[in-house]
Amino acid sequence: MTLSDRPADELAPAGLRLRPDPGSRLLAGGAVSVGGSPVRVLRLTPAGARHVAGWWSGTPVPASTQARALARRLLDTGIAHPRPDAGRWGPDDVTVVIPVRDRQAELARCLAGLSGKAPAQMPDRMPRVIVVDDCSADPAAIARVAAGSEARVLRRPVNGGPGAARNTGLAAADTPLVAFLDSDCVPGPGWLDALLPHFTDPAVGAVAPRIAPDEPGRTWLARYEGASSTLDMGARASIVRPGSRVPYVPGAALVVRRAAAGTGFTEAMRVGEDVDFVWRLAASGWRVRYEPAAVMRHQHRVRLRGWFARRKDYGTSAALLEQRHPGAVRPLYISAWTALAWLAAAAGRPAPGAACTGAAIALLARRLARVTGEEWPGARTAWGLAARLAGGGTLAAGRPLGSAISRTWWPVALPSALAVPRLRVPLAALVLAPPLLDWLDRRPPLDPARYVAARLLDDIGYSLGVWQGCLEHRTIRPLLPRLGGRHLDSPRAKSAGAMTSSGDRS
Repeated sequence: MTLSDRPADELAPAGLRLRPDPGSRLLAGGAVSVGGSPVRVLRLTPAGARHVAGWWSGTPVPASTQARALARRLLDTGIAHPRPDAGRWGPDDVTVVIPVRDRQAELARCLAGLSGKAPAQMPDRMPRVIVVDDCSADPAAIARVAAGSEARVLRRPVNGGPGAARNTGLAAADTPLVAFLDSDCVPGPGWLDALLPHFTDPAVGAVAPRIAPDEPGRTWLARYEGASSTLDMGARASIVRPGSRVPYVPGAALVVRRAAAGTGFTEAMRVGEDVDFVWRLAASGWRVRYEPAAVMRHQHRVRLRGWFARRKDYGTSAALLEQRHPGAVRPLYISAWTALAWLAAAAGRPAPGAACTGAAIALLARRLARVTGEEWPGARTAWGLAARLAGGGTLAAGRPLGSAISRTWWPVALPSALAVPRLRVPLAALVLAPPLLDWLDRRPPLDPARYVAARLLDDIGYSLGVWQGCLEHRTIRPLLPRLGGRHLDSPRAKSAGAMTSSGDRS
């Protein structure tokens, strides 16, 4: 599963500045840090607490090994994010690789965006560009478009798909960084400015920008896609890996350290090859960052037939991704206690469900008391944190549960609702709740009814692909939830480190 050697330095670089994730909190007078995705609870030593307080106020990471190890822990858990300063990297350290097949107009717009002027990127410091023609029907047209921007063209005699085309460009690049851009991306001035500083951390193997629509939506589908595209990973920075807030980033726009990329993408995968690539990077020890401060404009698919077909294509990758990364592609991740509580509620027995949640809170509070350093049972901080994690998590689980029904399980849930009348209302509520909550969160330029309809159509297309992929690869694992219990690990604290505890997704 490895792409190349692991990064040499597992410590955060000295001089790096950190900022807390918006969801992280300091408790017990700064001695306990809570945050990340999934949630981690860290008990800091006095020296560690002083370091964290200083970092939150802007002090850079000092040169000591213990402080750098703690900083890396905070970054890896998602409790903190880097605030890298502009380093030695510039556009002349980057080769842009653009795979294309029969999309001359899109390619022309992409290349035009690359040639735009900006103070940080004057023409003499523009990245070099390699266009990989993946066996277009009219190669002369691709060559003419590329020649207008002085881009190098590599032609593949046989169509191999996006992974193979990217690998062709990767093999030809001789710069330390390679930026993969799909031909329907429209880069703007300074598009690299917020991405390149992340590579001052030697452990960072790839960085992805936020992908936004190139033009405002005119149709209902275009407005939905502008607000809820599967390429848009949101407004919050994150480390990228399975189970994180941002579990993957699309390969439509991705800057990669050449030393981390190895031989590149899995060419046998026509869909999902970018997710597989990012997950293999993470599994081999490289850090992948999502940086929403950098925005890449993209020409979204907004015609219903092509859009729906693409959603189905995305779904077909789930089976192969699950086989290559066991446990990473499941419709639902839920603790055993939460599952029992929701099963009891669905069966019309809320009291046993509440009892399950209460038991989960008590058990978690007892274990958290060891982390917060409080006496049991009067551990107020531990009880409050347990109620938020276990109790609040159980309530919040309704949202991913509803999404799992509409995105994967509806071929089973729908017949069940028809056969058992008392299931109809709770199932309908679960299915409608996620898109309605999304609408409230995003407030898109689309009324709730059409937004919900588009979201459910989105889910249906994806789920059809998931079931198709399961049949083709003879597996049911992408259809199964992943259950887990809350577990807390408490290794000994180091001088500037932290006692760590890890809570699972609720």
